[in-house]
Parts: sequence; C-alpha cells; structure tokens
Amino acid sequence: MVSLMFRIETGDDKERRDLLRRRLLDTNTAASPVLRALRGTPAEREVPLHVWALDGAGALAGGLVGHTWAGWLHVTYLWVDDRHRGTGLGSRLLSETERIARDERGCGSARLETWDFQAPGFYRKQGYEVVAVIPDYPPGITEYTLTKHLA
Repeated sequence: MVSLMFRIETGDDKERRDLLRRRLLDTNTAASPVLRALRGTPAEREVPLHVWALDGAGALAGGLVGHTWAGWLHVTYLWVDDRHRGTGLGSRLLSETERIARDERGCGSARLETWDFQAPGFYRKQGYEVVAVIPDYPPGITEYTLTKHLA
C-alpha cells in the first residue's frame, strides 16, 4: 500500500470553498439520477420566500424567512414580537408561506428546525411531524427537525 502525504490547512478561503462546493455538486449530480434530472430546471435554484407582518404603525410585528427548493419549502426563521404572541399571527405567517409554496411554487412538503425551548409544540399543532431529534445540540438543548406534507 502506498502512503500519500498531505498538508492539512485551516482557515477561511472563499475560493477553495466555492471550488469544493462545485466539485461536491458535480459528484452528487453524477451519483444521483434524481439530482441529475433536477439540474437545469427551475426547481434546482433555491428561491427566497419571505413573509412579513407589520403593525398599524408599519413596525415589524413578525416574519418568516425561508426558501423553496426542489419542491420543498424550508422554513429558516419564524418570529413574532412578544406583544403579538398568542394572537394567531405565527399561524397566519406560516399558513400564508405554506400556501405560496404549495400554490405558486409547486411545493409538496415543508421542513424546519427548532429547539426544545422555541416552538416544537406550535409546529405540531400546525400539522408538522418530528422526523429527527438531536439531543444536546448545542449542549443542554435539543434540536428537532419537523416536516409536513403540503398537498
């Protein structure tokens, strides 16, 4: 067996990061017929989906930041100001985002991550199911991944 020598480096390097991303994309495309079929289609691109709620004075009362990709909605952030929690605003933001993703972007499913002290119960009430649990991430906190079929 031949032993190869490598120099290992650390540090931020945008050029190498972008090269690595392109090479991983090429490798994944070659290995997966599903990803190969996705390349070159509109569904290949992550498209931002942001929904905002403003109060009567125009101040931010809540919002949802996410994106759609490959027939999925990914909710990245959902936040409602303390003064408006319990009013149904979070449900309205999530529902409107899901409607846009389903009806205007053809998404059939949604996914999100939340921590145990945030909103796993809220998302379950909205029809989401826990598909993954990562205890102690970060230490002392549990992270949940939830999904929902939108069709």
